[in-house]
Amino acid sequence: MSQIKIGLFFGTDTGNTETVSNKIKEKIDGIIGADTVDLIEIYKKEAEAFAPYQYVIVGMPTWYDGELQGDWETFLPKFEAVDFSNKKLAFFGLGDQYGYSFYFCDALGIFYQIALKNGATVCGKWSTEGYEYDACKAEIDGVLVGLCLDLDNQDDMTEARLDKWIPQVLGEFGLI
Repeated sequence: MSQIKIGLFFGTDTGNTETVSNKIKEKIDGIIGADTVDLIEIYKKEAEAFAPYQYVIVGMPTWYDGELQGDWETFLPKFEAVDFSNKKLAFFGLGDQYGYSFYFCDALGIFYQIALKNGATVCGKWSTEGYEYDACKAEIDGVLVGLCLDLDNQDDMTEARLDKWIPQVLGEFGLI
């Protein structure tokens, strides 16, 4: 039997999403075994990059007034072409809930809708408790479609959120 692999796809400009992606990889490897997660920066990738993975984690920041990070904006048409049938996806995103309170983690909501339309089973939904924002495309039916992190205003909560979210995602993936 081949080893289970999780594809963790991320885009980053400042390095924050990459840093969080590395933390997620380390924590998952600590729970279910080393070399379980392949870190894949979305820059210059093709839609086929998702093909080898049944389990996918997608990480992205939201910029300014709800804008997509540059690499994800470029990749958006390719993401729309990915067949996510028989794949389990989890999303995490970075945003600023105070400085951009009407656009907090909007990118997650945009990509979530596409993933659903393309057959994904989305895991890792997260409570809105403890956040203060005015609007968020990632909030659907009172729940966030993935883990939202605010490194600018709530960085002290990041580790605890990751420590709770990662086992949740792995459980929903059926890996623990």
